[in-house]
Amino acid sequence: MEVYLDHSATTRCCREAADLMVRIMTEDYGNPSSMHRKGMEAENYLREAASELAGILKVQEKEIYFTSGGTESNNWALVGTAMANRRRGNRILVSAVEHAAVSAPARWLADQGFDVVVLPVDRFGVVKMEALEEALTPETILVSVMHVNNEIGSVEPVEEIGNLIRKKAPEAYFHVDAIQAFGKYRIYPRRMRIDMLSASGHKIHGPKGIGLFYVNEKVKIHPLILGGGQQNGMRSGTDNVPGAAGMALAAKMAYEHLEEKTARMRAMRDRLADGLSRIERVVFHGMPSGQGAPHILNASFLGIRSEVLLHALEDKGIYVSAGSACSSHKRAGSAVLTAIGCSREEMESAVRFSLGEETREEEIDYTLDVLKALVPVLRRYIRH
Repeated sequence: MEVYLDHSATTRCCREAADLMVRIMTEDYGNPSSMHRKGMEAENYLREAASELAGILKVQEKEIYFTSGGTESNNWALVGTAMANRRRGNRILVSAVEHAAVSAPARWLADQGFDVVVLPVDRFGVVKMEALEEALTPETILVSVMHVNNEIGSVEPVEEIGNLIRKKAPEAYFHVDAIQAFGKYRIYPRRMRIDMLSASGHKIHGPKGIGLFYVNEKVKIHPLILGGGQQNGMRSGTDNVPGAAGMALAAKMAYEHLEEKTARMRAMRDRLADGLSRIERVVFHGMPSGQGAPHILNASFLGIRSEVLLHALEDKGIYVSAGSACSSHKRAGSAVLTAIGCSREEMESAVRFSLGEETREEEIDYTLDVLKALVPVLRRYIRH
């Protein structure tokens, strides 16, 4: 049996999106910047995709931009906003559990002279609201907090954060990395007071190489990529029409019967957690069951290095991640697990299981059976 439990790393592209993309690449392959009929046909695909995604978020079509993925969207949010607003302030707030696509540009901005403040989190990975309130000043131009943490599945109170920003620093912009939340939660930026939002196609059974960047029309932001002036001069480069269309279709399908899908994922996650809790020396990270994301479970198998367990599971046809798949080849300890106070032993033995809407009960049971047999053997082997 093959069991894929790494959906937070990437997902299988759904057949409907793949078929649509093949048709666009082989038949309706025009460049949307071209003035002839094929170009206009391609432009229509782009407009329909933007319209579909805007409808899901309940925002304006003109506020949707297509990027190469979540990393570009996050970089654009931080760097583009900082550079456009540095005359009115230089303070930027980010949480201690952000993805590297936010924390790395934040560090770069600090090197450029910006006052970057890292907000602490509690042991569940949730931003401490009192620390946020204290850090908000008239000099604050941007706050960036992710919606769902990619490693431990913590869910940040983004609407509460948005309201606090409006109250304490009304001129500051609020960016949300929703890459792990889009397709799992209903997100309405205007109601939640979110000014910018990032999402990615390949996390929702869409294609790789395409991302969404929502920017409220009132936000002052500079483009990062200059050239032919595509997307109203804000993001140059030949438009990825197949990617945009594929992502929009995947998003439409993800939001059909959303509550049923997430309830099923949560039931599978709880089944997995219940089984793992019966194995000795297993420590869970993140929010209690029912509060965290429905699809992510992070656990440390004390006494076994995470990469050892990962490859042992791989030999049995089970695929998981050791931390964030985006940076899992790096040897440094997880910034997220460090921020929530994990010990070195817990960090070195942490494994992330991330479920999808296709995950079945028998796959969970098979994974648990394998782990119950493997873990004692690996511990004995490593000990001796």
